[in-house]
Amino acid sequence: MKPPAKPSGPDRYGVIGQPIAHSKSPWIHSQFAAQTGQDMVYERVPSPHDGFVATVTRFARDGGFGLNVTLPFKLEAFAFASRHSERAAQAGAVNTLRFDQEGVYGDNTDGVGLIRDLHRLAQGEGFGLEGLAILVIGAGGATQGILAPLLETRPERIVIANRDTAKADSLVARFGGRAQHLSVARLDGLTSERFDLVLQATAAGVLGETLELPTALIGASRLVYDLAYGDGPVHASTPFLQRACEQGARLTSDGLGMLVEQAAESFLLWRGVRPETASVLGRLRELPRDRQ
Repeated sequence: MKPPAKPSGPDRYGVIGQPIAHSKSPWIHSQFAAQTGQDMVYERVPSPHDGFVATVTRFARDGGFGLNVTLPFKLEAFAFASRHSERAAQAGAVNTLRFDQEGVYGDNTDGVGLIRDLHRLAQGEGFGLEGLAILVIGAGGATQGILAPLLETRPERIVIANRDTAKADSLVARFGGRAQHLSVARLDGLTSERFDLVLQATAAGVLGETLELPTALIGASRLVYDLAYGDGPVHASTPFLQRACEQGARLTSDGLGMLVEQAAESFLLWRGVRPETASVLGRLRELPRDRQ
């Protein structure tokens, strides 16, 4: 699919998902554009669950240059793209689409965004990411996007916990020889294991649902992290993090830092310049919801 000639006015980008009204990406990219002097606009692009391809095709044909992709469309975005970055191919999921004269290019910036935010948080607490025991809850598109970067931190082990273990087993199998550090567990079977890092990567955070985990597991962790984000304080902005705090978690964080970092990587892909992220994240944390 080749886009039409560039329309007059600013270059057009957006984020597609369902639900999408809560997305903070338009505010983030407006800050990036102002910071780097880019002539562009960025908007929310809602799509029905069965209308992803039609919505994206229409956006591109109307002159759109690129889209971020969020739940539940990351796997469909991978299938839709005609070319993939190496990290998107590893993930089998796409969160960034670029429309150019060669067609549709798919990338996945979730993993690098997460790792950059985890490094920031770990360094602030005086520990590194290497050698950690990591629990990842969920085996969907978000997990697919972060597993390869997590493996590159050289963890002691990564356990993927999911209600559907067959789905998690299939995900592990995709990593072949690199899967020696990966294993699968049932979510309701985690009773005695200990993890340094707990990552909540299901849609529960976005949907406002709570996942119950053993208190001992949460209390023993160095960091509990929800890839979703909410509007409360960073340490308890989702129901999952609120419950983790009640269970004695020492350090918790939502995924707002990941959102900003992955957005910066998408911005680099689209515009060829990397924006500064620390000040944008700081302002976003302080900004009232009705101004985001």
